[in-house]
Amino acid sequence: MKFSLTMLFAFVAMALSIISCRNADEINDIANPEIAGLQKIKEIGNDSHIIELYSRTGKTMQGYNEISLRIKNKSTNLYENNVAATWLPMMHMTSMAHSCPASVLQKSAADAQTLSGYIVFQMPGGAAEFWDLTINYKIGEKSYAVTTPLNIEAETKKTVVTFFGSDNSKYVMANIAPESPKVAVNDWTVGLWKASDMMTYSAVDNYTIHVDPRMPAMGNHSAPNNVAAKQTGSGGFYKGKLALTMSGFWKLNLRVAAADGTILKGEEVTENTPNSSIFFELEF
Repeated sequence: MKFSLTMLFAFVAMALSIISCRNADEINDIANPEIAGLQKIKEIGNDSHIIELYSRTGKTMQGYNEISLRIKNKSTNLYENNVAATWLPMMHMTSMAHSCPASVLQKSAADAQTLSGYIVFQMPGGAAEFWDLTINYKIGEKSYAVTTPLNIEAETKKTVVTFFGSDNSKYVMANIAPESPKVAVNDWTVGLWKASDMMTYSAVDNYTIHVDPRMPAMGNHSAPNNVAAKQTGSGGFYKGKLALTMSGFWKLNLRVAAADGTILKGEEVTENTPNSSIFFELEF
């Protein structure tokens, strides 16, 4: 019995030693299921904190991006859960600078360590013209800021369009879903924002986005049972149905209508007009 108790105490001591050796990152990851399925884009540091940026792929791409962040205290090596933050993406061009559509940063729960939102980058970045991201955040009554460059990769297919409507307003429209299209009638999600100036983009309410998918390599044939995308709530994305009858390359020809039905941009596909002036592309 004495031998068994000795072995038991030794086992318990060893287990406690293993647990105590776990670093703060591992402990916080166990308590932070919000980052499950995400990959780290990069880390940004200032005097007080390390800010970690995440996305599903570990990249930031031209078009619609869902991005999450969490903030680690350098002194305690623990992640903060009392953070309020805003962000500002900025494109620095040779003769001007502008921002892009971006959501507010939100937590999934009051005590969550991770904040999430979306950013729509209208164009890729490069050496001469590049994107950066400024994050302003507050912990308690103290404010902090950090700015970091972002590598925005070009998409091989068109997933975002910028255009001026017949109302002389500038719009940005992004294809959001389906991410993995199928030969079926797919649920279709689109984002639409209007620019009030170079820095401010707001979601547009009560418009309609018509779609006509075509296969240019197959006689420009279409597919039946598409449903124009409309909002399900103010400030939200547009939802519709996208019919795809076979795998391959598709051009999604678009027409954007204002609340009164006026077509602001885009044309119907006809024999003489093989595609609209605004469109998305996908291939599967």
